[in-house]
Amino acid sequence: MKKITLPILLLSLLIVSTSSFAEELEQRSYGSIVGHKALNGFTNMNTAFLEIPKNIINTVNDSNIILGSVGGLMKGIVHMLGRMGVGLADFITCPIPTKPIAQPVYIWDDFDTDTTYGDVFRLEK
Repeated sequence: MKKITLPILLLSLLIVSTSSFAEELEQRSYGSIVGHKALNGFTNMNTAFLEIPKNIINTVNDSNIILGSVGGLMKGIVHMLGRMGVGLADFITCPIPTKPIAQPVYIWDDFDTDTTYGDVFRLEK
């Protein structure tokens, strides 16, 4: 039971903390920006595998089942590796207050939108 409780507790804490950070976007201290960036990087590294079903679903919806399954799988693997790399970069460089590289920031923010990678290391204003 302990093995299941800890991941569920951490996931719920993560979801609650990300929504509270989104509300305080305008007036944040340096510490909260750094903490948000570290959390963003950690989250993207650990949820990158969700890019595979996301891209399969999106590609099937845009084309047919065969092309969607094969193409979506390949596209999902590429975006999974990209999101893991971006998450690692954000986690390592968390003391530098920059904007998130991956858009949408978290995979569950807009599940129907393909992941894009924006300007790298643009400072937050």
